[in-house]
Amino acid sequence: MRLSMDHIVNAVCLNMAERHEVSVESVEVELLYDEERGFGAEVWIQGRSRFLIEANLKEAIMRYVLNEYGQRVYPSQIELEVEDEMWADIHTT
Repeated sequence: MRLSMDHIVNAVCLNMAERHEVSVESVEVELLYDEERGFGAEVWIQGRSRFLIEANLKEAIMRYVLNEYGQRVYPSQIELEVEDEMWADIHTT
């Protein structure tokens, strides 16, 4: 299974909205990649900025895949990749 950049953004929005008890529409996400720091995201909730690391992204993806597709996946099954844009490959076998 492959999740597009839009799916990853949706996963982070849903996860952060649930954690902070705000509407999904009030969450903004910018996915980031840096060769030294790896994958991450900057999230704005009610005017406050937060930085997420790769583990946070994988947690959001895990919850998204469970809620949207009914499949339980683990961090070791999620591989984040980037070329022109970011995507997540989820290895279920």
